[in-house]
Amino acid sequence: MEGSTNNNVDTSNAERPVFLMKCPAVVSRTFQSSSSSSSVNNAPVAKVVFSLDPLRLNQDDSTQFTMELTGTNLGNVPKFFSMDMSKDFAPMSVFSESQGKISVEGKIKNKFDMRPRYDGIESYGKLCRERTNKYSTKTRQIQVIGHEKPIMHLPGILHAQEKKKVVVKASDTKRTRRDRGEMEEITFKLFEQQPNWTLKELINKTDQPEQFMKDILKDLCIYNNKGANQGSYELKPEYKKSMED
Repeated sequence: MEGSTNNNVDTSNAERPVFLMKCPAVVSRTFQSSSSSSSVNNAPVAKVVFSLDPLRLNQDDSTQFTMELTGTNLGNVPKFFSMDMSKDFAPMSVFSESQGKISVEGKIKNKFDMRPRYDGIESYGKLCRERTNKYSTKTRQIQVIGHEKPIMHLPGILHAQEKKKVVVKASDTKRTRRDRGEMEEITFKLFEQQPNWTLKELINKTDQPEQFMKDILKDLCIYNNKGANQGSYELKPEYKKSMED
């Protein structure tokens, strides 16, 4: 590393197992604010629960991890999360630097992806809507321009005002793509309300790009080519059973 005063690297902890956790940005901010406010009394900011099914020891889903946020002032941030564990990633290690000394803090053994559990999807959906509304609200200004000379309309040339209208309309209709994990949870919630949706209905409901919505539906749903629900999507049987459980 540039600027280091010591070329030696401390590898005494190189084989220490370390977990890598991917969490939503709002949860990361909650951790930071909770840790700073609880540093006086050393109160924990979250609690991880490890579950083991002794009847499925030889299977990949025999162990499960969940997390519960214990900090105060959570607002609409859900308290309960599922932690999907994975070992399918490139080998990585954790390094630190203190006073010019570089140390290996450990080797990453497992990677976790946090997802809100269904009992917290209502508050998480509300949080997503508030965040979307905040960043999608545009500040508009009206400026009065003095009289302009008439502009001759020539073939292939748009009037300046007409061209401006076209640009504004294109930007207004552009849809912003959300996080993949958030959209999967929102999609599950919509299918709890009714079992069948058309692609057009889901796009209008979620305000997401058409191709992005198709990719999500391809993974989570089946398309009805015939029958009473022709032209609509419904959840795959394994997801229906999971929701019922």
